[in-house]
Amino acid sequence: MTVTAPLTRTPAPEKPAHRDGNVLRWLGAYGASMIGDNIYYVALSWAAVRSGSPSQAGLVMAVSAAPRALLMLGGGVIADRLGPRRIVMAADAVRSVSVLGVAGLFLATRPGLWPLTVLGLVFGIVDALFLPAVGALPARVTGRAQLARVQGLRGLAVRLANVVGAPLGGLGVALGGPAAAFGAAGLLFAISLPLLMSLRIRDLPDDGGRSGAPAGHGLADGLRHIRRHSVLAPLVVVIALSDLGFVGPLNVGLTLLADQRGWGASGMGSVLAGFGVGAGAASLLLAVRGRVPRAGLVLAVTMGGGAVAIGALAFVPRLAAAVAVALVIGLLAGLSGALCGALTQTHADPAHLGRVTAVTSLSSLGLVPLTMPLTGAAVGLWGTGPVFVASAAICALAGVYGLCRTPLRRAELPA
Repeated sequence: MTVTAPLTRTPAPEKPAHRDGNVLRWLGAYGASMIGDNIYYVALSWAAVRSGSPSQAGLVMAVSAAPRALLMLGGGVIADRLGPRRIVMAADAVRSVSVLGVAGLFLATRPGLWPLTVLGLVFGIVDALFLPAVGALPARVTGRAQLARVQGLRGLAVRLANVVGAPLGGLGVALGGPAAAFGAAGLLFAISLPLLMSLRIRDLPDDGGRSGAPAGHGLADGLRHIRRHSVLAPLVVVIALSDLGFVGPLNVGLTLLADQRGWGASGMGSVLAGFGVGAGAASLLLAVRGRVPRAGLVLAVTMGGGAVAIGALAFVPRLAAAVAVALVIGLLAGLSGALCGALTQTHADPAHLGRVTAVTSLSSLGLVPLTMPLTGAAVGLWGTGPVFVASAAICALAGVYGLCRTPLRRAELPA
């Protein structure tokens, strides 16, 4: 008598993210929202400058920072509790309605600063919900093995939005004033909604016991998940240190450096373009390959190399050389940043991912911007060279810390 082995069904291999319609719909929604965000900021800054004094305009531009920083951790809790797609859709709907409403006000009258201030507050509150939810959504639309590639695609979308959004905002203001630019931003936020509705949402995958604690929906559960995780806990420290050392020089410091060197606004734009090209190339690498071997080690090494390039930027006398150094910074810092995001996506329990994203976003978008005035004051006291070197040292400390933490140094992306 012949015994026939039972048939087993082999799971179908996952589609690569760049060929998965579900991922591409998510990417389209995210890209439309990011382009709308860039247009919105151009329209807001222009309308604020035309409606009040420079100090009042600066206050309008900064008013969204406080609610975003204060509410970010709570936004991560809500994203994990209610589901990230629902939060992202609600956030884009609120942004669309509020921006279109302000566009209508500018069509009908000259409303002054008060609607712009209210709009900034609304965007700050919405960002506190939107950013953690956006970080948690990829784990619901694709498999774990594709999350690193999705992180690369997301980086490309951000670079594209930066390149396309600001010129579109300027064109809208030039052709139809703030009303036209606000209207374009509102329509782009609205475009994301049907794409988000069409997504197929996966059940939460099991984290394989990596969390060390049962999944809960409170903030304390999310913080406990990070603290007990051998990779996430040091990764959060690395992200915070790198943001602290990177944001000031590449924003306030670069402006002052370009002024001192006589490069002018166009020269500063060229340096920023070099950085953008390098960072875009790093995102493209991750999107195409889908995996970087020995990701934790590569993260720490590229962070250290980027720190050296940041320090060197302050001592480059010629614009062409500065653009080349910025290209290197963009490539190394872009790759380390993309790997930070990919390791976060693939090592965090998806049930906690909204709260994990909130913690990592809080340092870069909530707390680090507060250091920009300090960077400007330090440059005024000691000059660009010492400040850039100090910032580079902080970035290098992040890389050294990553090398010293064995679980992070040995961390891998899924095959």
